[in-house]
Amino acid sequence: MQLSEHLFRHESGRLVAALTRIFGVHNLTLAEDVVQDAFCRALEVWKVKGIPDNPAAWLMAVAKHRALDIVRREQTARTFAPALSRMLTSEWTLVPTIEHAFAMSTIQDEQLRMMFSCCDPRLGEEVQVALVLNILCGFGAAEIASAFLTSRAAVEKRIARGKKTLAESKQLFDLGDAEFGPRLSAVRRAVYLLFNEGYHGSSEATVQQQLCGEAMRLTMLLIESPAAMPQTYALAALMYLQAARLPTRLDASGDLSPLLEQDRSRWDGQLLERGLRLLEQSATGDAVSAYHVEAAIAAAHATAPSVQETNWNAIVGLYDRLMAIAPSPVVELNRAIAIGQRDGPERGLEALRSIANASRLERYPFYPAAIGELESRCGNLEAARRHFSSAAALARSAVERRFLEARLRTIAS
Repeated sequence: MQLSEHLFRHESGRLVAALTRIFGVHNLTLAEDVVQDAFCRALEVWKVKGIPDNPAAWLMAVAKHRALDIVRREQTARTFAPALSRMLTSEWTLVPTIEHAFAMSTIQDEQLRMMFSCCDPRLGEEVQVALVLNILCGFGAAEIASAFLTSRAAVEKRIARGKKTLAESKQLFDLGDAEFGPRLSAVRRAVYLLFNEGYHGSSEATVQQQLCGEAMRLTMLLIESPAAMPQTYALAALMYLQAARLPTRLDASGDLSPLLEQDRSRWDGQLLERGLRLLEQSATGDAVSAYHVEAAIAAAHATAPSVQETNWNAIVGLYDRLMAIAPSPVVELNRAIAIGQRDGPERGLEALRSIANASRLERYPFYPAAIGELESRCGNLEAARRHFSSAAALARSAVERRFLEARLRTIAS
């Protein structure tokens, strides 16, 4: 019997959030142990009796009963959540309090609180993202290390450092606190990076889709909160518009398929429609964020019937706007590719060669690949082969390597 890995990933964060509400953030390790116990119990029972009709409810019931046992056994030896301490010491109020902690509306609130707690400004961005991935998305240290191309030991240190900081806080972040604004920005950044790693990263396809799915789920929790802001709607729009193209990111053979070669009839129409609607909802207020501009670029691609009918002039203009808001070598790279589509390969190469801080792209395989593509279109086949060979050597996954080697063979033939 194969259990759904997605189920465990999805339920892990929900259960940890509920248990942390009861035990307190200083007992985060205990909450995670209870969730792990519930999953292990599921493996044992479901192997014999089969997967229940509602596996999520089954897992929640096991975690709830385990929480009751722990509070009853350790209420004199351990301190639990300060806000609930009085309710947990009386048998009359213990069960209703734990029942309330596992209610769906409460869990959503606590997931938000966990997200904001993970994005503590005392922690660096890499630690914040590692905590979100680990606590709310159910990814282990090895998977996070693979997704972000770092060592498992480095990720374990980040997670341990982050959890130590959370434990020192004693209680989850107060959503009404004056620091809500700065933390909201950090939460958005964390889920944005999570989605980008899934969509653009080097992970294998299964991990990529899970990363994207978890990022979208967490962003929609932000959308559903009373403090939803235009930037959050814009971020959600970007994710939905990009995720609509996931079915065509890989071809039938499992090989990477670039945007210009994708079968647009296979894009997910429902996700596109939802993304465009979210983009409309983001158009309130005077501020235009980088998320707004990136979502507008995604919408320009999504609404174009074909590559030839794409409004490349508008896309270049949007990249100019993005450079003014959030300049980076990657933005310049994408802008140069758009210029190559609008004005021809020679102009595209000029833009590529004028990228500031291009050294930051020296380990990014799609920088030499972009040069190779434009050189090929200019008829400079030897230069194109050289750059695609360099790109293939930098490939971060088997999928990327196959794609780049295939392009190299096409030019060589």
